[in-house]
Amino acid sequence: MALLQISEPGQTPAPHTRRFVAGIDLGTTNSLIATVRDGEVLVLPDAAGEVLLPSVVRFHADGRVTVGRMAQDAEVTDPLNTIASVKRLMGRGREDVEESPYQLAPGTGGMVRIETIAGDKTPVEVSAHILGALKARLEETLGGALSGAVITVPAYFDEAQRQATKDAARLAGIEVLRLLNEPTAAAVAYGLDRNPEGLYCVYDLGGGTFDVSLLRLSQGVFEVLATGGDAALGGDDMDAAVVALWTARGAQAGTPEEQRRLVRLARSARERLTTATETEVDAAPLYSGRLTRADLDAAIDPLIERTLVACRRVLKDAGVPIADIGAVVLVGGATRTPRVRERVGTLFRKAPLHDIDPDRVVAVGAARQADLLAGNDGAADMLLLDVIPLSLGIEIMGGLSEKIIPRNSPIPASRAQEFTTYKDGQQALAIHVVQGERDLVADCRSLARFELRGIPPMVAGAARIRVTFQVDADGLLNVSARETTSGVESAVAVRPSFGLSDAEIERMLKESIASAESDAALRSLREQQVEADRMMEAVDAALAADPDLLADGEREVIAAHLAALKTARDGGDGQRIREAIAALDRASADFAARRMDAGLARAMKGRSITEFP
Repeated sequence: MALLQISEPGQTPAPHTRRFVAGIDLGTTNSLIATVRDGEVLVLPDAAGEVLLPSVVRFHADGRVTVGRMAQDAEVTDPLNTIASVKRLMGRGREDVEESPYQLAPGTGGMVRIETIAGDKTPVEVSAHILGALKARLEETLGGALSGAVITVPAYFDEAQRQATKDAARLAGIEVLRLLNEPTAAAVAYGLDRNPEGLYCVYDLGGGTFDVSLLRLSQGVFEVLATGGDAALGGDDMDAAVVALWTARGAQAGTPEEQRRLVRLARSARERLTTATETEVDAAPLYSGRLTRADLDAAIDPLIERTLVACRRVLKDAGVPIADIGAVVLVGGATRTPRVRERVGTLFRKAPLHDIDPDRVVAVGAARQADLLAGNDGAADMLLLDVIPLSLGIEIMGGLSEKIIPRNSPIPASRAQEFTTYKDGQQALAIHVVQGERDLVADCRSLARFELRGIPPMVAGAARIRVTFQVDADGLLNVSARETTSGVESAVAVRPSFGLSDAEIERMLKESIASAESDAALRSLREQQVEADRMMEAVDAALAADPDLLADGEREVIAAHLAALKTARDGGDGQRIREAIAALDRASADFAARRMDAGLARAMKGRSITEFP
């Protein structure tokens, strides 16, 4: 997997003949990238033909970073340095995380940090490596540069989580055209393909997050009427429920390696039960037994019920009866689970739609939207009206939250409200921006604080302070406060303490650029080591298979070059390895030629040349 290489803001990228826009589904379990070519959406595969990139990143002691399937293979053997499901930690502070399979750096306040063999890493940095791998996939596949991307986020992501996603994209050198809610992306995919009208419910159950959105599709307008969900509920929790079932039956996993092994086996068993009614599990000595679909259904039913509660709440918020829902669209790999489809169908009294691959539908919609924003799509009259997932407001006296923009308000949005002073002669006002639905500030998420100074001295209640909230199309917030009589003003672009500061992003960008040369050297060395391993294995196999074809003294010569290559391979000098490979190739060339002649002779034995075309 290519190492992440990042350009400084404004730095001219390497020349490319073409530039592309793309849609990126940055998922908890898997991520995808798609683009539109000649009006058709292409979900881009890797060199092995796989479109799903496991959202897994492994950090190595020598500074290397592997992403995707190569990293996923090390989840069991190197669990503390192999980070999976990092999306659940995006925009979260240390105090937000009660349990984690990783070693978290101590401290409170600010973004959670994961201890690895390569140093402490933030979820933003981990996500940037995933985004960088997807960017490299597009540029290698299409032979052009990625000029911008629409990146999807769960509808229930708050300000901190959205900002963290944009920070990750910036760190990966990707311009974000827009953050798009995942359910809206699914609606775009289905809407453009089918041109439907009416009310739709998008049920999105992924690896680590759950969203449900109610949308009205009419004459090219996609309007989100209400949204809800859980940013910490998904297929990962189903796997944990299966592990808990096994633990109740006697499974024992004490070390992180054993725990990760059981989780991977649980996921595999759950996936098999999508089509089978029972499956055998052999994780000896940790656990062995049989898992039936009935067992799985019982284990995950409480989790599914949590999703259905959110569905009912969204319908209530919008004032829409179930009978008015025209169709239910399924999104996310976890919706392949038969029990999920069954219970969703029962709630909505109709079979849910899953015509488009639930793993790909979000990326497809994001690619459509990116193409539209780039001015390439013919459906220029299509309009997306997303909504704010959680109310935005400020703290007022008594530790109460005063909502300024309520949840489910369409975005972009701008709302203002007037406040006043509490004491005579008060010349400054502290403004605390919060997000949430609770009345007490202590129960909401703190987003930012700033002060308005220079208020003319007046009696309490005389000043008129206008506080304005502006939410852009990405769901990101700017807040300003202005005293109307004097004109004094103050403002803040809300960058939650759980996001990266400008200084931190600048530091990471500079570090990545400074290490670009050493990263390239490490990559080259590793490639030479892999080629050396392949060469040594092939020669050893040939010596074992055809010893009778060796000339006098030839085995000793080849063996000497094999030993020299092994020494060079372990020495860490890429040029020496390259030279040793070439020397072994020359020393074994005659032997290889004799083996080829012998193979042809065996193939021709007893056959006439006329038998071959």
